[in-house]
Amino acid sequence: MLLLLLGIIFLHIVALVLLFVSTIVSVWTTGGSGTSDLWYNCTTLNGGCSPASTGEWIQAVQAVMILSIIFSCLSLFLFFCQLFTLQKGGRFFLTGTFQILASLFVMSGAIIYTVMSPEWVPGTDSFGYSYILAWVAFPLALISGLIYVILRKRE
Repeated sequence: MLLLLLGIIFLHIVALVLLFVSTIVSVWTTGGSGTSDLWYNCTTLNGGCSPASTGEWIQAVQAVMILSIIFSCLSLFLFFCQLFTLQKGGRFFLTGTFQILASLFVMSGAIIYTVMSPEWVPGTDSFGYSYILAWVAFPLALISGLIYVILRKRE
């Protein structure tokens, strides 16, 4: 049982770290002339960075990525709270719900960015590793949330 709990906590922390990195690091798109992310556009030509577009779609992506981090952190906190307060045989429904919501938020952000970025990013640029990490964090958070829903507390 201890190994199972450690595995679930490890999976959750990996998903949380991926969410943090994908939201903070500025490589959602990359190309020969620079990189761009949710917050800044940086160019190698003049060596400067400018704030990201102020369009509604990029603000929506910023919002749902931050919400995914908040919900994933709350889910981890709720898991530890429920671990010590939940009755024997109880399920971690609240923890699982928050983690599944976090995964849906990151999926929504990545989909919005995928659909809307061609209007903002030059066609020669490609998606960067932060964008890929966001997509990797989605199934990890979803699997973690589903495990929480299935998991029962034992003594």
